[in-house]
Amino acid sequence: MFWKMVTGALRRQKSKRLMVALTVGLGVSLATAMLGVMFDVGDKVNQELKTYGANLTVIPRGASLAGDKYRFEGETEDASAGAEDAENYLPEDELYKIKMIFWAFNVVDFAPFLATRLTVGEGPEAREVVFNGTWFNKTLELPTGDKVTTGVMPLKSWWRLEGEPGSDDHFDGVMVGRNLAAELGLGLGSVFTAKDASGARRSMLTRGIIESGGDEDDEIFGTLAFAQAAAGLPGLAQKVEVSALTTPENDLARRAAADPESLSRLEWDAWYCTAYISSIAYQIEEALPGTRVKPVWRVAESEGAIMQKTQLLIVLLTVLTLLCSALAISNLVTANIMERSVEIGLMKALGASNLAVSLLILAETLLVAFLGGFVGYLAGLGLARFIGISVFGSQVVVKTVVIPLAVLMVLLVTLLGSLPALQAILKLKPTEVLHGR
Repeated sequence: MFWKMVTGALRRQKSKRLMVALTVGLGVSLATAMLGVMFDVGDKVNQELKTYGANLTVIPRGASLAGDKYRFEGETEDASAGAEDAENYLPEDELYKIKMIFWAFNVVDFAPFLATRLTVGEGPEAREVVFNGTWFNKTLELPTGDKVTTGVMPLKSWWRLEGEPGSDDHFDGVMVGRNLAAELGLGLGSVFTAKDASGARRSMLTRGIIESGGDEDDEIFGTLAFAQAAAGLPGLAQKVEVSALTTPENDLARRAAADPESLSRLEWDAWYCTAYISSIAYQIEEALPGTRVKPVWRVAESEGAIMQKTQLLIVLLTVLTLLCSALAISNLVTANIMERSVEIGLMKALGASNLAVSLLILAETLLVAFLGGFVGYLAGLGLARFIGISVFGSQVVVKTVVIPLAVLMVLLVTLLGSLPALQAILKLKPTEVLHGR
């Protein structure tokens, strides 16, 4: 009898029930899309922020990070003064190990750098310039048999480039900073010579002109092999910049960064197996003994802050969407109760309790709500896909955890929206409605 009354009510009030289903479906679709984006937005936002540079710097344990790039400024020693002290440099042939750590797939790009000084011009017009040797698009073959391509071009993707990028296959091909190119009168295809610290003259071909808005506009970028030959440091680099996808730091990560030995075994496992910037730095130091890995905190902290604020905004939008849906359902169900007041009064007069009548109304509403919620969930998957492609340029993968959340959303929205109607049922008196009052 109960289900006959439910199905009968649904058949008699198709238009109103359709409005309830539409309201729930709209709310669930928006909430599903927002939650889908929220659970996947971390990687998407991090991937977008990777275009703004490295968030880790690898240097020899005895080196000074501040002086790496401009170590020759203000010094009387020549560029090869440290050639015998190989411990102050990084061996190029071991850098592949950065892609062998536990979080190897989170290491997006990395590139080694070796800075030396060259003298361009003769006589009073001669000037010293910084030459940065690096990888441009280097293909590495790992011991596992996999191949990875990495280098400065994907790492510094914000550089504006005129002409062609440098190539690891062109030993003397260089990219010149725009300011320096203007000073030296260099254009694309220009060939010029410079003296290295030993006095040997070296010829270079201008393949490209770069503009970064920073110090790079006054420098030259060429192959690492060229810089090693000019500095007398074969097979060595001064530092490596690494760009990695990371999880925002929390108390556990900060404690581990300060003193990993202070963690319990469970805390250690949780930290080591989470892509915190501190755990990735620790693992790189494990892979490359004798190195120090320093997070670039201005990048790492901004990534975490942006991601947390983005996720908070999505949660707030989801909650507001569900509240609006609950309010709309409340109005629809309350209006339905008022229209059926005589029917409900008759049921109560025949002995139906407030609980029985309330369960009847809830059953009717929940059936329609779950139907609308199912359609809304499917629509939300499509909306999440559209948001991912239009905003991030890649599909958003909706996690399976969204399914129980969608069911919970339907229940909460329906129950919250039905509360005012249920209160109206409790106040309804059969003697008044049956006598037309």
